[in-house]
This record gives sequence, C-alpha cells and structure tokens, in this order.
Amino acid sequence: MSETIGQALDQLFLTIASKRGEDVGKSYSATLLNAGPKKCAKKFGEEAVELAIAIAAENKIEIAEEAADLLFHFAAAIIASGVDANEVSRVLAKRRGIGGLEEKASRPK
Repeated sequence: MSETIGQALDQLFLTIASKRGEDVGKSYSATLLNAGPKKCAKKFGEEAVELAIAIAAENKIEIAEEAADLLFHFAAAIIASGVDANEVSRVLAKRRGIGGLEEKASRPK
C-alpha cells in the first residue's frame, strides 16, 4: 500500500524540521533552513516555474517530479518562516466547502 499525499507531506515536514541545526555540509534541508526564508522563497519560486513548464509540456513524469520538488521547497519555506504546518492545515480546513470566489471576497481588503 502506498502512502497518501497527506502522509507524504506529514513525513516531509517532520524530516525537514528535524534537519534544523544539522551540518549544512551533509544536508540540503539544513542548508536551506540555515539560509533562511528569503533563500527558501527564491528556491520555491524557481521550482514553481519548473513545474509550470512541465505542465505546459504535458510531461506527466516531469510534472510528478517537479511537483515533488515544489512540495519539498514549500515545506522548507514554511518551516524556515516559523509557520507551523498545522496552521496551514487549519486554514485549508476553514476554507473547505466555501466556493473560491466567496472565500476570496471575504478576505480583508
């Protein structure tokens, strides 16, 4: 049985968070976390562009690989920013069942 995307993301967040303070010479995650939120944001943006290119090319294998890279860098950026991943989950749960246009209109201006 393969794991769900939720299980994979839970494990990803735990793994990356466990790398904080580790030797940057031995861990890419530690390198990103040590570099801080701005570096993580830059890498996240780069990966988002790579995923968009893969989607436009309709290459399913590349899409899956780039999506995994994007999720990795998303998790690193969230952790480096000091935001608890469970807070992201709470926001998603709060929005569930609300139409996208309705939710967007309800945001403070």
